[in-house]
Amino acid sequence: MKKAILTLIFLTIAAPLFAKELIIFTGVPEIKISEGGVKRVPENLTKDKAIKFKCTITKIDDKYYWTSREKVELIPVASGAFITYWAINGSGYIRIVKPEMKEEIKKMGGMVGDPEEKFDYVEHLLLGLKSITYYGKSK
Repeated sequence: MKKAILTLIFLTIAAPLFAKELIIFTGVPEIKISEGGVKRVPENLTKDKAIKFKCTITKIDDKYYWTSREKVELIPVASGAFITYWAINGSGYIRIVKPEMKEEIKKMGGMVGDPEEKFDYVEHLLLGLKSITYYGKSK
């Protein structure tokens, strides 16, 4: 009986250690825009810099995490051709084009010259009263 109880306790404690982590999105930015209310600074990123700022979202069990930003928990909201992942701590969001909608969105973006023609995602970080926005492509 003691062995069964100890085994049950061990499995309860160890179960989270065996949770499967699945990378559901990786994006590499091409443009970084820093804003502070008074000044707006756009920057085209080199490949070396872009890799440092890559965006990664993972799923563990039924929860999503902004792995590239201190593993903040995210709440996904799907709407039309997009999925927006909101950080539960209010630090920002990632909006991605649903993979099955990429071609259609690119066509629409091309008609009006929008970022959808060139990019697959936007990542927006709030830092105090300042913000940083990255536009990039999924990998």
